[in-house]
Amino acid sequence: MHNYLEIEIINRNCCNMTLSRRHMDDSNWVVLSEPEGKIYVVELSDGVTKIKGIGVIDTKATLGQLMIGDSVQLGNKSFTRVAPRLPELNKGMKRRAQTISAKDAGLFIAKLGIGPGDRVLEAGLGSAGLSMHIARSLGDSGLHVTVEPRSEHAEVGLENLRRVKEMWPQFPTHSHVEGFIEEVVDDIKKHSDSFDAIILDLPQHVPAIEAVAPLLTIGGRIACYCPVTSQVELAWKACESAGLVVEWAGELMERKWGMASKGGMRPVNGAFGHTAFLLFAYRKQ
Repeated sequence: MHNYLEIEIINRNCCNMTLSRRHMDDSNWVVLSEPEGKIYVVELSDGVTKIKGIGVIDTKATLGQLMIGDSVQLGNKSFTRVAPRLPELNKGMKRRAQTISAKDAGLFIAKLGIGPGDRVLEAGLGSAGLSMHIARSLGDSGLHVTVEPRSEHAEVGLENLRRVKEMWPQFPTHSHVEGFIEEVVDDIKKHSDSFDAIILDLPQHVPAIEAVAPLLTIGGRIACYCPVTSQVELAWKACESAGLVVEWAGELMERKWGMASKGGMRPVNGAFGHTAFLLFAYRKQ
């Protein structure tokens, strides 16, 4: 163990790497990756702590001096410290509710046009998988208001957001409102009376659309995440009834490819890439 760490230190000093590539950040968190890609997000603290999948260690003493790219052997496992970027934090996040996939989150960000300084309302926080993508896009000049009726889901989602807030150099102003979105509009307005983008990941979209469509700015967009086509139809009609223009509805398919054993490439076996149906509408005037 001593020799292994000593070699790492020698390599770090000998290699011509910039501080920006291998810095130790100021947060109390370390992100570790196993060789096969499994991610652990570990909070540094004094004293011995049991970390699931890693073991019983003094996190601050054992991991606190690792720089990005350094490796450490703990028991029979090898871990490498990696930068706290969105893909790694998404893989290592705590989970309770099902999360929106990266492919759908990316489409939300692109079609809603979410960027720095925007005000975003998100209903259906869940485990905060989508929220992390939104926060990364907004930077420190945006506003992000989340709504979730189930406290047990919100507890996990808010913990994930706390983690990334402490690790990322930029993070938007964030407020959370507990309850069904159609019932807490007055509480939402305490944070902002208008939004550039609204995202609804809910079992029932119609009452939510009726309640929050008036909060959209002119040119602002609303998106609905719908598990089944009947929800898409109802959301479409509700958007039009609220005076919004539906500009796109559909699904985003994903199919992974890999190297074939006899050469060439082929689709990887597994589930075909349907997750949900998405709908986007905007306020014209």
